[in-house]
Amino acid sequence: MRHPLLSAALILAAGTAQAQDLLFPPGEDPRFDWASFEAFKSDHDLTGQSVTIAGPWTAEDEVTFRRVFEYFEAATGATVNYAGSDSFEQQIVIDTSAGSPPDIAVFPQPGLARGLAAQGKLAPLPADTGDWLRENYAAGDSWVELVTFPGSDGQSHVYGFPYKIDVKSLVFYSPENFAALGYEVPRTMEDLKALTERIAADGGTPWCIGLGAGATTGWPATDWVEDMMLRIHPPEVYDQWVTHQIPFDDPRVVEAIDEFGWFAKTDAFVDGGAGGVGWIDHRDSPTGLFSIPPRCFLMHQASFIGSFFPPGTEFGTDVDFFYMPPYASRPELGSPVLGAGTTFSLTRDTPVAQAFLEFLRTPLAHEVWMAQTGFLTPLKTANLDAYGDPTLRGMGEILVNADTFRFDASDLMPGAIGAAAFWTGMIDYVAGDTAAEAAGMIEQTWESLARTGGVDG
Repeated sequence: MRHPLLSAALILAAGTAQAQDLLFPPGEDPRFDWASFEAFKSDHDLTGQSVTIAGPWTAEDEVTFRRVFEYFEAATGATVNYAGSDSFEQQIVIDTSAGSPPDIAVFPQPGLARGLAAQGKLAPLPADTGDWLRENYAAGDSWVELVTFPGSDGQSHVYGFPYKIDVKSLVFYSPENFAALGYEVPRTMEDLKALTERIAADGGTPWCIGLGAGATTGWPATDWVEDMMLRIHPPEVYDQWVTHQIPFDDPRVVEAIDEFGWFAKTDAFVDGGAGGVGWIDHRDSPTGLFSIPPRCFLMHQASFIGSFFPPGTEFGTDVDFFYMPPYASRPELGSPVLGAGTTFSLTRDTPVAQAFLEFLRTPLAHEVWMAQTGFLTPLKTANLDAYGDPTLRGMGEILVNADTFRFDASDLMPGAIGAAAFWTGMIDYVAGDTAAEAAGMIEQTWESLARTGGVDG
């Protein structure tokens, strides 16, 4: 049966790409690892065969992904048929249930892949995948844990290959404003808190924090809490929290919420005062960095927020960023990074699909997208010089220097928690509830779902 997503309007690949059609001609650009491409090419002749891939990438991401897989086509003689959809999460469930999946599915949320693996709808990746990720990805153990699930056989296997990652542990600031007042980029959380107090003492407002997001209001606070969890507790505690092995109102979780509250619930620390945090739209909050005089000096957000900066904003000049620092008092926790991203899984185990996942192990498969836009990788052998601009390179350096990587907790929790109760609880918290009260409400929701069979208790 033809895969429903692969309609004529959506199929990107019209035929096998030739070397002369590639965005970066082989051998001509020294930033790329052409040896990895040639080695892969010499080992794979798949002329006349094809592989179908379905994923969430549309528009610009769809175009840039095509420019990557064209190298697979040129190396192997195979054809890639990719279908991107804004409703991928719903469609992949329909297609796998109907027995008409693509060969490869690109999951933006590991939780969805976990569920399909448990139903026997995914094939385990090659047995050496876990060892390869540990050796070649920064914080490799974290990635292996992220993509290892129990299958329908009751045994745990690696079901995903992480590729195209987003970093959330970022703080944005204006270099000009910092220079004018003699502020320096903090290297520890203690320094960041001291800087916050100094800005307030100087008569400025340290932070822009906006939790407004229409129907999803509250979600920016979840990133704050998740970053704090990774900076005051071991990653194992974070994992237990995500999977409800400890309750949401565990004292360690309450402590992380209060760490966020230190910044967000102090009137002098936030643009609009603590009362404005819950209703200021997160897309509007960056404007405070660029106003004259500045309405704030710092903003914690993910890498996507640049899309909401004023037109013509120049990174490195008008705005820059630094890594949300760790606590000097907790050196054993290293430099954790919070983020999100996509993973490739086998929904039909075919030789061409296996070859494509092998292609993703080559540095070139990462460097081609690095040189374009909107792509970060934890692959240690990828050349950082391949990044298309210094902003991406800086974020990429944060990723490859991470000791621990953890996926966004709210995306891993059941939807009724991570995409509802967690958001609401954080709005209640900034509006006046204590951290214990907000966490208790979320825990009550989780327990209720467990009692009714909505989630695994």
